[in-house]
Amino acid sequence: MSFEYGKYKILYLFFIITPIMLFFLSFLIGRYPVTPIEVIYTLISKFNPSYVVSDTVSSVVFNIRLPRIIGALIVGATLSVVGATFQAIFKNPLVSPDILGVSSGAGFGAAISILINGSSYLTQSLAFIFGMISVTITYSISRVYKSSGVLILVLSGMAISSFFGSLISSAKFLADPNNKLPEITFWLLGSLASINPKVLTPVLIITFIGLIILVLLRWRLNILAMGDEESQALGLDTEKLRVIFIVISTLITASAVCISGIIGWVGLIVPHMTRILTGPDNKILLPASISFGASFLLLMDDISRAIFIVEVPIGILTALIGAPLFLLLLKKGYSDWRA
Repeated sequence: MSFEYGKYKILYLFFIITPIMLFFLSFLIGRYPVTPIEVIYTLISKFNPSYVVSDTVSSVVFNIRLPRIIGALIVGATLSVVGATFQAIFKNPLVSPDILGVSSGAGFGAAISILINGSSYLTQSLAFIFGMISVTITYSISRVYKSSGVLILVLSGMAISSFFGSLISSAKFLADPNNKLPEITFWLLGSLASINPKVLTPVLIITFIGLIILVLLRWRLNILAMGDEESQALGLDTEKLRVIFIVISTLITASAVCISGIIGWVGLIVPHMTRILTGPDNKILLPASISFGASFLLLMDDISRAIFIVEVPIGILTALIGAPLFLLLLKKGYSDWRA
């Protein structure tokens, strides 16, 4: 008993300390050198004007790195917790946040905005709107079938993802190869470089509220994972509860994707990695996935900014690291998931 208590105490400390440490270390990474003392003084200066810092350092910290760091934390936490939620709802360890087509829809919305010379705000708005539209279509199609269940919903999501994927390919075919095509391609590869405070604020509000709701309802995922018959026997309206989880998850995923582009593998491998450490209990798994996902994506973003002179799209890094890591974790993660 004492061993288990000590084990979980260490895990709790790990999940609390890791994102905090990465948060402060990330301020030191970038083309413009900033010392730890300058970062501390700059952050304190917002609350205590007696600390005087240069305008350049203040601009780098508050206008460039802080929004990007917060954006990485938000996107990573969102993708990982939605991945864990969907894996419980669909009772499948291979499910990821884009299973219902939100990423493909968002990508098409962004491509349209880029083609018509839209601003960054229009790009993010259309990405959010089309991400929500794609999932709405997916769910509506699944309801047509009388035997509508989890399998039909997943298959509908695959079909809609393919449909919007073809629309993205059409947009790329029509795009100017010297200007628009590279811009669309770069957006689809995923990046946090364009995040600024004005863009981040509404996304932060939506995702924070959504994450709180998912955490508060996380114990119900354990019941849903038992199956519809068992859940209904315990007095739960499984269909209504599933819709609530899907709507909230879609809303915060679309919010995250609209500022980051399509970043794969985070919502798939992070829940597996977390589940190996914490076990399959969603009461522990979801909060831990928030911390682990936020830390993982922030670390990937730091690497993308530091590994080469030119910034590497973060989606490339998550795929390069995520695919082999997933193969290593799949066997153990799947057995733990079944437990």
